[in-house]
Amino acid sequence: MSTGEVMKTKGQVDTNEALPTNPPDDDRRYRPTSRMGLGGLAAGNGFNTISNDEEILAMLNAAWDSGIRYFDTAPFYGLSLSERRFGDLLHNKKREDYVLSSKVGRLLTPSAEPLPKRWHWANHSPFHYRYDYTAAGTRRSVEDSLQRIGVSSLDIVFIHDLSPQNSDFGADWLKYFDEAAKGAMPELTKMREEGIIKAWGFGINSPHAIHKAVDIAAPDICLLALQYSILEHQEALEKTFPLLDEHGISAVVGAPLNGGYLAGRNRFNYSSLIPDAMKQKFAAINEVANRHGIDIKTAALQFAEAPSTVSAIIPGARTAQQVNENVAAMKVDIPGAFWDELKSKKLIAQNAPTKA
Repeated sequence: MSTGEVMKTKGQVDTNEALPTNPPDDDRRYRPTSRMGLGGLAAGNGFNTISNDEEILAMLNAAWDSGIRYFDTAPFYGLSLSERRFGDLLHNKKREDYVLSSKVGRLLTPSAEPLPKRWHWANHSPFHYRYDYTAAGTRRSVEDSLQRIGVSSLDIVFIHDLSPQNSDFGADWLKYFDEAAKGAMPELTKMREEGIIKAWGFGINSPHAIHKAVDIAAPDICLLALQYSILEHQEALEKTFPLLDEHGISAVVGAPLNGGYLAGRNRFNYSSLIPDAMKQKFAAINEVANRHGIDIKTAALQFAEAPSTVSAIIPGARTAQQVNENVAAMKVDIPGAFWDELKSKKLIAQNAPTKA
């Protein structure tokens, strides 16, 4: 599927149905109200250049008009570009009407030189970054984000990319973890106690930092990217979710469409290299979905949102049409027989939560 195409939502869409929300009281440390959010990677020119800010603003307005009230961004996304574009929408809204999360761990510095091509920010803002997980760097990062977005507060702050899978770190990630353990974690706890933020956690592509942090800190909510999708979910179900449940931590699922692959893109997670096993699984699930009158994107979004550990999913979008199709997908009544068939064919885990 080309960049401009959008996978159409199949199935009966109940336009009167509201987007899913979280109960006001449960045993989790923090949950946003909305279970359907919007990720900000595409708004930072992730993978594709969007030179016209009006196109992104139209997408953001479509998200707002459709009922989305949770917005996630980061300084790293386009090196401030995503935060600034999100601010074009949010600074005009009442602060109590939405939940906003951003991230810490990188401080931006002015530079006209483009980043190395291994990063996927097309035509990013004129900044470079340096890692800083200290207390002072964390507080400065939050203040910088507030100024870029043009708002008075953040609800959630995620410690970003503190993982051995961060290609900048590799085996040195523990050095940065130790810096965050002494700096970012206690500082965010302090900011939570001061009322500057409501919650904090980790925004990561692998769960290593969570396993190490739960014994030394008290995160509230964690953004798990590339860890729970209809194609890949066994480790999260067996290890990560039970750990989060034990400590009252909820999860936000990032990249529920595997970086666009489950919406028809020739991209799996953040790479153009698509594993053969994923191609085969996609084809098998897609065939079952078509026979049940739905599309694989709709199944993937509802699958990612189903677990009780999950507080929200945040698929990204770069156009209003993509937002509208994602929202419509959450309002399709998927037959229970579809999920039963996936389990009988071992295409999803037997203990994977689904909505009948």
